Amino acid sequence: MKKVVIYSTPTCHFCNLAKEYLTKNNIPFESFDVSTDREKQMEILDKTGQMGVPVILIDDEVVVGFNKPVIDQLLGLNQ
Repeated sequence: MKKVVIYSTPTCHFCNLAKEYLTKNNIPFESFDVSTDREKQMEILDKTGQMGVPVILIDDEVVVGFNKPVIDQLLGLNQ
């Protein structure tokens, strides 16, 4: 099982869509709210060079935004 982590904010529509999508596909994930967690904010800035959310880590792969085709490929979904 791959490790999935989502960096998001409560008001981010695409963050919520990504979480719903993972839940619907029974993919466990850890979620961090970067609107209140300064340390996690710096983590995504270091990893991506930007502050946009969602940032989804799938093992060592970084997906910026709710890029469903890339998420599907990395998780082996819908193939």
